[in-house]
Amino acid sequence: MSAVSATARKLAVIIWNMVVNNTPYINPEGYLYLDQKRKLAVQKRIQNQITKFGLTAEELSFVSH
Repeated sequence: MSAVSATARKLAVIIWNMVVNNTPYINPEGYLYLDQKRKLAVQKRIQNQITKFGLTAEELSFVSH
């Protein structure tokens, strides 16, 4: 029950600020489908590992056309 109340309050605050300040709501995560979010997470994880281990494009055998 408390989770429902908390969610309702958050929505009420968002709507109140939109009406009072006359500003549109901007979703911080954007509007992506779940599979798109998963792909971005995988890309980010791979990039972090590349940075962590100091790998270069030559070591990874990337070919750019």
